[in-house]
Amino acid sequence: MSKVALVTGGSRGIGAAISKALQEAGYTVVATYAGNDDAAKAFTEETGIKTYKWSVADYDACADGIKRIEDEVGPIAVLVNNAGITRDAMFHKMTPQQWKEVIDTNLTGLFNMTHPVWSGMRDRKFGRIINISSINGQKGQAGQANYSAAKAGDLGFTKALAQEGARAGITVNAICPGYIATEMVKAIDEKVLSERIIPQIPVGRLGEPEEIARTVVFLASDEAGFITGSTISANGGQYFA
Repeated sequence: MSKVALVTGGSRGIGAAISKALQEAGYTVVATYAGNDDAAKAFTEETGIKTYKWSVADYDACADGIKRIEDEVGPIAVLVNNAGITRDAMFHKMTPQQWKEVIDTNLTGLFNMTHPVWSGMRDRKFGRIINISSINGQKGQAGQANYSAAKAGDLGFTKALAQEGARAGITVNAICPGYIATEMVKAIDEKVLSERIIPQIPVGRLGEPEEIARTVVFLASDEAGFITGSTISANGGQYFA
């Protein structure tokens, strides 16, 4: 029986690439999504990967959803915390609601998803937690005080939890993507991309979602059992941490 991998935000963008790569690597993959029913349906029809709808910002929804998945599919061995949102604004214009929504999803969402699977992983003496942070959690970004704070918090969560999980056979690692060629990034004005963003990337191009996905597949593998508490920067040389 193949290991079960759960990918949050796993039906679009980087998450979809991660889900597909894990499936190709032999995992039984399930994905969550928060809102886009049409995209989730199309993703399931294309891949056969089951999708479940809930917000990672809601602890009870996470606990209930995870129980349902484990009852229907099997115990979760790999959790990829990929779901995230942006509510960008310069700080003097940022509202408490914009702050709260991003922190609740991008930081508290890691607790909400990881906490319900942690005891089972400890009992089974195996687990892989992979948190998708961001280059902007490492270096900060104007207009993203909320997002940068949450993504930096993800790294602290990763390092602390890695120490708790190590003796139980659970690894906890983070990946910090730079600018990746997702729908969101490709929607940026071509002139802005070519003149302001890509010149900052030493390799001279955007990253591909599949490049992040391959990193996840490695960290999920048995071969990566000695790697924990690590932050892997995947940004084309744009920032070194």
